[in-house]
Amino acid sequence: MAKLTAAEIATQAQLQEDEQIQKAFETGITTLRDLISPSSIEIHSSYFRLGTKYGRTLYVYGYPRSLYTGWLSSIINIDEVIDISMYVYPVDTGVVMKNLSKKVTQLEANMSINSEKGKIRDPELEAAINDAEELRDQLQLGAEKFFRFGLYITIYADSLDELQFVQHKIENIFGQQMIFSKVASSQQEQGMNSTMPQCTDQLQIRRNMNTGAISTSFPFTSADLTQEKGILYGINMHNNGLVIFDRFSLENANMVVFAKSGAGKSFTVKLEALRSMMVGSEIIIIDPENEYQKLADAVGGSYIRLSLNSDVRINPFDLPRVIDTEDANDALRANLVTLHGLFRLMLGGTQLGPGGVPIAGLGPNEEADLDQALIDTYARAGITSDPLTHNSTPPTIINLYDTLLHMGGSGPQLAQRLRKYTSGTFAGIFSQQSNIDINNQMVVFNIRDLEDELRPVAMYIVLSHVWNTVRAQQKKRLLIVDEAWQLMKYEDSANFLFSLAKRARKYYLGLTTITQDVEDFMGSKMGRAIVANSSIQLLLKQSASAVDVLSDVFKLTDEERKRLANFPVGQGLFFAGQNHVHIQIIASETEESLVTTNPQDKR
Repeated sequence: MAKLTAAEIATQAQLQEDEQIQKAFETGITTLRDLISPSSIEIHSSYFRLGTKYGRTLYVYGYPRSLYTGWLSSIINIDEVIDISMYVYPVDTGVVMKNLSKKVTQLEANMSINSEKGKIRDPELEAAINDAEELRDQLQLGAEKFFRFGLYITIYADSLDELQFVQHKIENIFGQQMIFSKVASSQQEQGMNSTMPQCTDQLQIRRNMNTGAISTSFPFTSADLTQEKGILYGINMHNNGLVIFDRFSLENANMVVFAKSGAGKSFTVKLEALRSMMVGSEIIIIDPENEYQKLADAVGGSYIRLSLNSDVRINPFDLPRVIDTEDANDALRANLVTLHGLFRLMLGGTQLGPGGVPIAGLGPNEEADLDQALIDTYARAGITSDPLTHNSTPPTIINLYDTLLHMGGSGPQLAQRLRKYTSGTFAGIFSQQSNIDINNQMVVFNIRDLEDELRPVAMYIVLSHVWNTVRAQQKKRLLIVDEAWQLMKYEDSANFLFSLAKRARKYYLGLTTITQDVEDFMGSKMGRAIVANSSIQLLLKQSASAVDVLSDVFKLTDEERKRLANFPVGQGLFFAGQNHVHIQIIASETEESLVTTNPQDKR
């Protein structure tokens, strides 16, 4: 018996190892096939069943004389589970030309026979001759090609009744366009294979089409909001595309977000703010519920807490340090108008009643006296309409109080009503010189710890301060106003917010308005005007009462109305310009840890 050498032993061991690897590989292939395959398959004459799902394949066999571009989009965007396959086979032009010549000859012969027999003219025959001759001319010039076209659709459902409902839905859509379809009777297996991603046309049911007709069936016609630049907002649920958008590319960069509590509105807005920072935008936020502190701390932003116990001071009499000559000449007048609205708010301002009707605030005489007192207060500080005086130290509410106290008319009464802001309960926070600096890429103003009565006043003053900063130095900025319904309760603050929305684009500013109180917001004339001046709108899950209001404003379909009240958290309708899509907001694990507001770290 011959002994094996060491080399032969090593070779044999290597062969055995290779054989084991091959077996393991083949086992892996079998396992993978088992994983992706359905548990069972049943083929019936008019449907098939894959595991627990029912399916049915339809084919299109009839088309109208002319097709419009995008005729297939209503099927592609249907809110059902379907597979669509299109097969396009080029046909030799020479063969088509020969057949067309025969067809034209036959048609003209039929027309001559009808004429000889004295029959009335046949418009359908004349149209067929014209179409054939026109197509023949286009083919001769090389402007058209000829194809054979097959269109198959496989629908899926959880039951036969649901399958029948989906089929009826598709047939109705096609029928409205004079397109006719049939069930692939006794060919369901071939139909299923024809719509699977393996490019095998086993049905072979085709129609003749020229280049123009076949181009109208271009499949990628679903609403698409993907741009070359911008930030990622989420996933387009119609086609699984990315919604990448630059809001500054629209006619204005304003955005409104409507959602009920817990639907994901703060999550969405914080995610947008975080990603906007990455492309160079500055972010300014008015935070009424302390939801943005974690994000501000994570990105090194400034977190300014406004309360009666804090050292933060904002002087509403500050003037913007504007460079533009036209704005500089108008700076004092514009601030006087803003102060008028502020003091109407502070002195028991004009609140909006039912239907947006103003409830009486300051009278005409009080308005006139307040106007004169404001002008005199600035003048005593050395500030006039001359822009050269605007660098002087501005007055404060205390100076206005003194002016009102020593003037005639209603001045002393107004001074008494203002006293709680100068030496009373609310003294300090808005009655001294400003000591804040918002020169940071993210600045958050927290007003949670302010008394309810002071919140609208604080939001108004902060907005005014931010507006002065925006006018002084134009940069790409986003201003986020959370719980904006608090401003919409008062006529003056609502008007001021609308003024910001209307003028923001001029100063490279995008205003984001967030609210969960849709009825109150949309019930205000200024609220509807803000929506009209916002190029982007995001509607997340809504209460049943809010759905009716929003569906009228945004002209939603019945399907969108139904879904708006039942969206899961993080899904909604994203409107941008003339387009809107069903969107799923997504975030990375790191982003989610920074922007989530759920105590369990779940949206």
